[in-house]
Amino acid sequence: MTTTATPVPATPSNRRARSGSPVQQDRSPRPWATRRRRPLDWSLAGRIAVLILAAALTLGPVLWTLSTSLRPPADSLKLPPAFLPLNPDFSSYAQVFKQVDMALLVLNSALVTGLIALGQMFSAALAGYAFAFLKFKGKGALFSLVLATMMVPVQVTIVPVFMLIRGMGLSDTLLALILPAIPTAFGTFLMRQYFLGLPAELAEAAAIDGASPFRIFRSVYAPLAMPGLAIVGILAFNFHWNEFFRPLILTISEQNFTLPLGLVSLQGNMGTGSISVVLAGVVLSMIPALIVFLVGQRTLRDGLTAGAGK
Repeated sequence: MTTTATPVPATPSNRRARSGSPVQQDRSPRPWATRRRRPLDWSLAGRIAVLILAAALTLGPVLWTLSTSLRPPADSLKLPPAFLPLNPDFSSYAQVFKQVDMALLVLNSALVTGLIALGQMFSAALAGYAFAFLKFKGKGALFSLVLATMMVPVQVTIVPVFMLIRGMGLSDTLLALILPAIPTAFGTFLMRQYFLGLPAELAEAAAIDGASPFRIFRSVYAPLAMPGLAIVGILAFNFHWNEFFRPLILTISEQNFTLPLGLVSLQGNMGTGSISVVLAGVVLSMIPALIVFLVGQRTLRDGLTAGAGK
Protein backbone atom coordinates (compact mmCIF):
# COMPACT_ATOMS: atom_id res chain seq x y z
CA MET A 1 0.00 0.00 0.00
CA THR A 2 1.52 3.25 -1.13
CA THR A 3 1.23 6.30 1.17
CA THR A 4 1.09 9.67 -0.49
CA ALA A 5 2.90 12.43 1.46
CA THR A 6 0.96 15.62 2.00
CA PRO A 7 2.88 18.55 0.54
CA VAL A 8 4.05 21.05 3.14
CA PRO A 9 3.19 24.63 2.23
CA ALA A 10 6.18 26.72 1.37
CA THR A 11 6.68 29.39 4.03
CA PRO A 12 9.62 31.71 4.65
CA SER A 13 10.70 29.57 7.61
CA ASN A 14 10.54 26.38 5.53
CA ARG A 15 12.59 27.94 2.80
CA ARG A 16 15.24 29.01 5.32
CA ALA A 17 15.28 25.50 6.79
CA ARG A 18 15.75 23.86 3.41
CA SER A 19 18.48 26.26 2.39
CA GLY A 20 20.41 25.55 5.58
CA SER A 21 19.98 29.03 7.02
CA PRO A 22 19.09 29.23 10.73
CA VAL A 23 15.41 29.64 11.50
CA GLN A 24 14.74 32.93 13.27
CA GLN A 25 12.07 33.06 15.91
CA ASP A 26 9.07 35.21 15.08
CA ARG A 27 9.40 38.16 17.43
CA SER A 28 6.48 40.24 16.19
CA PRO A 29 4.82 42.09 19.10
CA ARG A 30 1.85 40.45 20.68
CA PRO A 31 -1.09 42.59 21.90
CA TRP A 32 -0.70 41.32 25.44
CA ALA A 33 3.04 41.89 25.38
CA THR A 34 2.71 45.62 24.68
CA ARG A 35 0.53 46.36 27.70
CA ARG A 36 2.60 47.73 30.50
CA ARG A 37 1.33 48.68 33.87
CA ARG A 38 1.51 52.40 34.20
CA PRO A 39 2.89 53.78 37.43
CA LEU A 40 0.35 55.33 39.74
CA ASP A 41 0.12 59.09 39.36
CA TRP A 42 0.20 60.16 43.00
CA SER A 43 -0.44 63.81 42.18
CA LEU A 44 -3.65 62.92 40.33
CA ALA A 45 -4.69 60.57 43.13
CA GLY A 46 -4.07 63.32 45.66
CA ARG A 47 -6.19 65.80 43.73
CA ILE A 48 -9.01 63.29 43.44
CA ALA A 49 -8.83 62.59 47.18
CA VAL A 50 -8.97 66.31 47.98
CA LEU A 51 -11.98 66.76 45.69
CA ILE A 52 -13.78 63.82 47.29
CA LEU A 53 -13.08 65.21 50.76
CA ALA A 54 -14.27 68.69 49.74
CA ALA A 55 -17.44 67.24 48.21
CA ALA A 56 -18.13 65.23 51.37
CA LEU A 57 -17.63 68.26 53.61
CA THR A 58 -19.88 70.37 51.37
CA LEU A 59 -22.67 67.91 50.65
CA GLY A 60 -22.61 66.09 53.99
CA PRO A 61 -24.49 68.75 56.00
CA VAL A 62 -26.97 69.25 53.16
CA LEU A 63 -27.74 65.53 52.94
CA TRP A 64 -28.03 65.29 56.72
CA THR A 65 -30.45 68.24 56.73
CA LEU A 66 -32.59 66.65 54.03
CA SER A 67 -32.48 63.25 55.73
CA THR A 68 -33.49 64.61 59.14
CA SER A 69 -36.34 66.66 57.67
CA LEU A 70 -37.83 63.46 56.20
CA ARG A 71 -37.87 61.58 59.51
CA PRO A 72 -40.74 61.57 61.99
CA PRO A 73 -40.21 64.19 64.71
CA ALA A 74 -39.81 61.43 67.30
CA ASP A 75 -36.88 59.93 65.37
CA SER A 76 -35.10 63.18 64.51
CA LEU A 77 -32.38 62.62 67.13
CA LYS A 78 -32.23 58.85 66.89
CA LEU A 79 -28.73 57.33 67.03
CA PRO A 80 -27.15 56.12 64.91
CA PRO A 81 -28.74 58.41 62.32
CA ALA A 82 -29.94 56.87 59.08
CA PHE A 83 -28.42 58.32 55.94
CA LEU A 84 -31.75 58.40 54.10
CA PRO A 85 -34.98 57.18 55.69
CA LEU A 86 -36.56 54.20 53.98
CA ASN A 87 -40.05 55.55 54.62
CA PRO A 88 -39.94 59.35 54.21
CA ASP A 89 -42.28 61.28 56.47
CA PHE A 90 -43.45 64.68 55.17
CA SER A 91 -45.35 65.67 58.29
CA SER A 92 -42.57 68.09 59.28
CA TYR A 93 -43.09 70.06 56.07
CA ALA A 94 -46.81 70.30 56.74
CA GLN A 95 -46.01 71.47 60.25
CA VAL A 96 -43.85 74.29 58.87
CA PHE A 97 -46.78 75.76 56.95
CA LYS A 98 -48.96 75.51 60.05
CA GLN A 99 -46.54 77.30 62.37
CA VAL A 100 -45.38 80.17 60.13
CA ASP A 101 -46.83 82.16 57.26
CA MET A 102 -44.53 80.83 54.55
CA ALA A 103 -46.23 82.76 51.76
CA LEU A 104 -45.59 86.11 53.49
CA LEU A 105 -42.02 85.20 54.40
CA VAL A 106 -41.18 84.10 50.86
CA LEU A 107 -42.83 87.21 49.41
CA ASN A 108 -40.87 89.53 51.71
CA SER A 109 -37.59 87.75 50.99
CA ALA A 110 -38.21 87.72 47.24
CA LEU A 111 -39.08 91.43 47.20
CA VAL A 112 -36.13 92.48 49.35
CA THR A 113 -33.61 90.22 47.66
CA GLY A 114 -34.79 91.01 44.13
CA LEU A 115 -34.65 94.77 44.64
CA ILE A 116 -31.24 94.53 46.31
CA ALA A 117 -29.91 92.48 43.38
CA LEU A 118 -31.25 94.97 40.81
CA GLY A 119 -29.96 97.92 42.83
CA GLN A 120 -26.51 96.40 43.18
CA MET A 121 -26.35 95.66 39.45
CA PHE A 122 -27.22 99.28 38.62
CA SER A 123 -24.93 100.91 41.20
CA ALA A 124 -22.02 98.55 40.49
CA ALA A 125 -22.29 99.18 36.75
CA LEU A 126 -22.25 102.96 37.14
CA ALA A 127 -19.46 103.01 39.73
CA GLY A 128 -17.38 100.43 37.86
CA TYR A 129 -17.69 102.37 34.60
CA ALA A 130 -16.67 105.60 36.33
CA PHE A 131 -13.60 104.03 37.92
CA ALA A 132 -12.65 102.34 34.65
CA PHE A 133 -13.02 105.15 32.07
CA LEU A 134 -13.73 108.52 33.64
CA LYS A 135 -10.85 110.74 34.66
CA PHE A 136 -11.22 112.78 37.83
CA LYS A 137 -9.01 113.91 40.66
CA GLY A 138 -8.52 111.44 43.50
CA LYS A 139 -9.91 108.47 41.58
CA GLY A 140 -7.22 106.08 42.80
CA ALA A 141 -7.60 107.09 46.45
CA LEU A 142 -11.38 106.87 46.26
CA PHE A 143 -11.22 103.43 44.69
CA SER A 144 -8.83 102.26 47.42
CA LEU A 145 -11.29 103.55 50.01
CA VAL A 146 -14.11 101.61 48.35
CA LEU A 147 -12.02 98.45 48.45
CA ALA A 148 -11.19 99.05 52.11
CA THR A 149 -14.89 98.92 53.00
CA MET A 150 -14.93 95.24 52.02
CA MET A 151 -12.78 94.55 55.06
CA VAL A 152 -15.31 96.12 57.45
CA PRO A 153 -17.83 93.57 58.81
CA VAL A 154 -21.51 94.43 58.88
CA GLN A 155 -21.53 94.25 62.70
CA VAL A 156 -19.34 97.36 62.79
CA THR A 157 -21.64 99.48 60.62
CA ILE A 158 -25.02 98.23 61.84
CA VAL A 159 -25.36 100.88 64.57
CA PRO A 160 -24.72 103.87 62.24
CA VAL A 161 -27.04 102.28 59.68
CA PHE A 162 -29.74 101.83 62.33
CA MET A 163 -29.44 105.47 63.40
CA LEU A 164 -29.59 106.63 59.79
CA ILE A 165 -32.64 104.50 59.04
CA ARG A 166 -34.42 105.77 62.14
CA GLY A 167 -33.60 109.36 61.21
CA MET A 168 -35.15 108.81 57.77
CA GLY A 169 -38.32 107.41 59.32
CA LEU A 170 -37.87 103.98 57.75
CA SER A 171 -37.62 101.90 60.91
CA ASP A 172 -39.29 98.50 60.71
CA THR A 173 -39.88 98.66 56.95
CA LEU A 174 -38.64 96.62 54.03
CA LEU A 175 -36.89 99.72 52.68
CA ALA A 176 -34.70 99.62 55.78
CA LEU A 177 -33.35 96.31 54.48
CA ILE A 178 -33.08 97.35 50.83
CA LEU A 179 -31.48 100.80 50.77
CA PRO A 180 -28.36 100.14 52.90
CA ALA A 181 -27.53 97.02 50.87
CA ILE A 182 -27.55 98.64 47.40
CA PRO A 183 -23.99 100.08 47.50
CA THR A 184 -21.61 97.18 46.93
CA ALA A 185 -17.83 97.42 47.08
CA PHE A 186 -17.31 93.94 45.65
CA GLY A 187 -19.70 94.60 42.77
CA THR A 188 -17.94 97.89 42.02
CA PHE A 189 -14.56 96.16 41.96
CA LEU A 190 -15.87 93.33 39.78
CA MET A 191 -17.48 95.65 37.23
CA ARG A 192 -14.44 97.93 37.09
CA GLN A 193 -12.25 94.98 36.22
CA TYR A 194 -14.77 93.81 33.66
CA PHE A 195 -14.97 97.22 32.00
CA LEU A 196 -11.19 97.46 31.88
CA GLY A 197 -11.18 94.29 29.81
CA LEU A 198 -13.37 95.89 27.14
CA PRO A 199 -11.81 97.89 24.26
CA ALA A 200 -11.28 101.56 25.14
CA GLU A 201 -11.47 102.43 21.43
CA LEU A 202 -15.24 102.03 21.58
CA ALA A 203 -15.53 104.96 23.99
CA GLU A 204 -13.16 107.07 21.91
CA ALA A 205 -15.14 106.42 18.73
CA ALA A 206 -18.43 107.23 20.46
CA ALA A 207 -16.97 110.41 21.96
CA ILE A 208 -15.86 111.56 18.49
CA ASP A 209 -19.47 111.14 17.34
CA GLY A 210 -20.54 113.48 20.15
CA ALA A 211 -21.93 110.93 22.63
CA SER A 212 -21.95 111.91 26.30
CA PRO A 213 -20.27 109.68 28.92
CA PHE A 214 -23.66 108.38 30.08
CA ARG A 215 -24.73 107.71 26.49
CA ILE A 216 -21.50 105.78 25.92
CA PHE A 217 -22.19 103.76 29.05
CA ARG A 218 -25.82 103.06 28.18
CA SER A 219 -25.45 102.29 24.48
CA VAL A 220 -21.95 100.84 24.17
CA TYR A 221 -20.60 99.32 27.37
CA ALA A 222 -23.71 98.28 29.31
CA PRO A 223 -24.79 95.69 26.70
CA LEU A 224 -21.27 94.26 26.59
CA ALA A 225 -21.13 94.03 30.38
CA MET A 226 -24.27 91.92 30.83
CA PRO A 227 -22.32 88.76 31.84
CA GLY A 228 -20.57 90.71 34.59
CA LEU A 229 -23.85 92.25 35.74
CA ALA A 230 -25.41 88.79 35.87
CA ILE A 231 -22.61 87.68 38.21
CA VAL A 232 -23.29 90.63 40.52
CA GLY A 233 -27.03 89.90 40.53
CA ILE A 234 -26.71 86.17 41.20
CA LEU A 235 -24.19 86.61 44.02
CA ALA A 236 -26.27 89.39 45.59
CA PHE A 237 -29.43 87.27 45.46
CA ASN A 238 -27.82 84.21 47.05
CA PHE A 239 -26.16 86.26 49.79
CA HIS A 240 -29.11 88.40 50.83
CA TRP A 241 -31.63 85.58 50.53
CA ASN A 242 -29.91 83.90 53.48
CA GLU A 243 -29.08 87.07 55.42
CA PHE A 244 -30.17 86.98 59.03
CA PHE A 245 -28.30 89.64 61.01
CA ARG A 246 -29.55 92.87 59.40
CA PRO A 247 -33.24 91.84 59.35
CA LEU A 248 -32.90 90.87 63.01
CA ILE A 249 -31.74 94.40 63.92
CA LEU A 250 -33.74 96.54 61.49
CA THR A 251 -37.18 94.88 61.64
CA ILE A 252 -39.52 94.35 64.57
CA SER A 253 -42.98 93.34 63.37
CA GLU A 254 -43.57 89.87 61.97
CA GLN A 255 -45.20 91.25 58.83
CA ASN A 256 -41.77 92.55 57.75
CA PHE A 257 -39.80 89.42 58.61
CA THR A 258 -37.80 87.73 55.88
CA LEU A 259 -37.58 83.96 55.52
CA PRO A 260 -34.42 83.32 57.61
CA LEU A 261 -35.79 85.45 60.44
CA GLY A 262 -39.23 83.87 60.31
CA LEU A 263 -37.86 80.35 60.49
CA VAL A 264 -36.36 81.11 63.90
CA SER A 265 -39.85 80.88 65.39
CA LEU A 266 -39.87 77.17 64.51
CA GLN A 267 -37.34 76.62 67.31
CA GLY A 268 -39.80 77.75 69.97
CA ASN A 269 -39.24 80.26 72.75
CA MET A 270 -36.74 78.08 74.60
CA GLY A 271 -35.36 76.18 71.62
CA THR A 272 -37.66 73.23 72.31
CA GLY A 273 -39.06 72.93 68.80
CA SER A 274 -38.69 69.75 66.80
CA ILE A 275 -35.42 69.70 64.91
CA SER A 276 -37.02 67.88 61.98
CA VAL A 277 -39.53 70.74 61.60
CA VAL A 278 -36.75 73.33 61.77
CA LEU A 279 -34.71 71.52 59.14
CA ALA A 280 -37.77 71.11 56.94
CA GLY A 281 -38.07 74.89 56.95
CA VAL A 282 -34.37 75.15 56.11
CA VAL A 283 -34.81 72.82 53.13
CA LEU A 284 -37.73 74.90 51.86
CA SER A 285 -35.70 78.09 52.21
CA MET A 286 -32.86 76.61 50.14
CA ILE A 287 -35.02 75.84 47.11
CA PRO A 288 -35.34 79.40 45.62
CA ALA A 289 -31.63 80.15 45.97
CA LEU A 290 -30.79 76.75 44.47
CA ILE A 291 -33.08 77.41 41.50
CA VAL A 292 -31.50 80.81 40.86
CA PHE A 293 -28.03 79.29 40.99
CA LEU A 294 -28.91 76.37 38.69
CA VAL A 295 -30.56 78.67 36.16
CA GLY A 296 -27.69 81.15 36.19
CA GLN A 297 -24.72 78.83 36.68
CA ARG A 298 -23.76 78.90 32.99
CA THR A 299 -23.92 82.69 32.94
CA LEU A 300 -21.93 82.79 36.17
CA ARG A 301 -19.27 80.44 34.80
CA ASP A 302 -19.03 82.18 31.43
CA GLY A 303 -18.82 85.62 33.03
CA LEU A 304 -16.08 84.59 35.44
CA THR A 305 -14.18 82.85 32.64
CA ALA A 306 -14.46 85.88 30.37
CA GLY A 307 -13.32 88.19 33.15
CA ALA A 308 -10.35 85.95 33.91
CA GLY A 309 -9.38 85.83 30.25
CA LYS A 310 -9.42 89.56 29.96
